[in-house]
Amino acid sequence: MKIFIIVGMPAAGKNIARVYAETKGIPYFATGDLVRHEVRRRGLEPDAANTALVSTEMRGKDGLGVTRLALAEAERAAKPIVFIEGMRSWPEISLVRESASVVVVAFIAPRLVRRSRIMERGRSDDSVEAFVERDERELAYGVAVPIALADEYVLNTGSIDNAMDVFGCVVRRESTA
Repeated sequence: MKIFIIVGMPAAGKNIARVYAETKGIPYFATGDLVRHEVRRRGLEPDAANTALVSTEMRGKDGLGVTRLALAEAERAAKPIVFIEGMRSWPEISLVRESASVVVVAFIAPRLVRRSRIMERGRSDDSVEAFVERDERELAYGVAVPIALADEYVLNTGSIDNAMDVFGCVVRRESTA
């Protein structure tokens, strides 16, 4: 199994990988989806504070808890190619590398572009006020390291179609490597 790990700061465009996966029938697992599901399961208001609290709790003391859940789902899918999105530290990537061949793909976009996207997308845990706090939390988790050490990059400053094309080229190239 080859696992494409999708990393990036909030609103950098990681969802493009999800859309690509859906169009190609590739299983896609996002740690954020697991966290949002747990927030709903607990009957909590899905706001930024509750989502952050549950996310930190699910990561656990070693920071790998939610990654273990996503990896278990990916392994159950038993497909030759799987995407996992939302890892925020190098130890999480190392954990996945123990189980599969891994390609880390970082989506990157300038901070002001990302903030604008946050304002437009309207998720219940998104707000301009929470943007800085969320970036700081992601950086504290260690997300800068997987972004810096990624195998491939998708600069997402243009159209969605452009980013989708670049990402598709990356997947095709890395799938045959």
